[in-house]
Amino acid sequence: MQMNKNTAVGVVGATGYTGQEVLTLLEGHPGARLEFATSRSQAGEPTGIEGLVYSDPDMDRARDCDVVFLCLPHGKAVPWVESLLGRGGEAPRIIDLTADHRPGSGRESAAVYGLNEWYRDSVADAPLVANPGCYPTGMLLSLMPLFREGLVDPARLTVVNAASGVTGAGRAPRPDLLFAEVAGNFRAYGGGNRHRHLREVRSELGEVEILFQPHLLPVSRGILETIVLPVPEGIDADRIRGLWATRYRDEPAITVRESGLPELRDAVGTDRISLGVEDAADTRGPVCVLGVAFDNLGKGAAGQAVQNFNAIMKWPTELGIRC
Repeated sequence: MQMNKNTAVGVVGATGYTGQEVLTLLEGHPGARLEFATSRSQAGEPTGIEGLVYSDPDMDRARDCDVVFLCLPHGKAVPWVESLLGRGGEAPRIIDLTADHRPGSGRESAAVYGLNEWYRDSVADAPLVANPGCYPTGMLLSLMPLFREGLVDPARLTVVNAASGVTGAGRAPRPDLLFAEVAGNFRAYGGGNRHRHLREVRSELGEVEILFQPHLLPVSRGILETIVLPVPEGIDADRIRGLWATRYRDEPAITVRESGLPELRDAVGTDRISLGVEDAADTRGPVCVLGVAFDNLGKGAAGQAVQNFNAIMKWPTELGIRC
């Protein structure tokens, strides 16, 4: 697709893992012209992109952009949104990669939820887009078609075991994320079925019987979710696979495996998600096991944000992403 890089974009919070990934994708995007990338700690230092240095946060520069990506710590996006959108007149479109405006946040009414393959048309006209969380991206893209078509037994518990690389915890130094603590280890965290991402998932699926247990993988990036799904009699892996294939037939960022469950290496370093399903034997009621693999910094964050950028600009969803 022949284009000029004439759409002015800015990245606020560009030195975190997600911000760095957004910068990488926008640098190679044929329609994006990077105007600024902010960092309080590295202002004045080179970004690694020719002609672009990190700058201090500046609302006025952001107002001159067409689209602004907010890659800040959770809780820090609200002042930017209020300032940029609250003055009326011409304002940039905002893609918020924090949790501040996602479903379940209490501020969700201010934003369109950016689960791109489901809400792309709404994203196209939204002043503010709430980019989904990484774990919910995998859970929702795999489960939403099934719940909406009645292929899940609501009387039984759906169990989601998910494991993420350490970049999912952010770049701020923490003792429990030191190499010596993570390497050669594998552990659960956020127990008790109280993880904040459940609010986001339930907002889309309804108050379903779901148990979500995240784990920390001793790798830098990638998410693998294994979902134990109770299904009604007569529903099997072939039916689920067929529904996915129909629903996502024209979605270049979603791959449906013909057999077996995906592995982490199927998706790490890309902006696509890989779905697979198998029948489970010897259970009291019929059960299918879903496998979901994607990159937490790619499809789980920056890749989906760029898909939402493309939706805003009325461009093909795959433009500038790795799928």
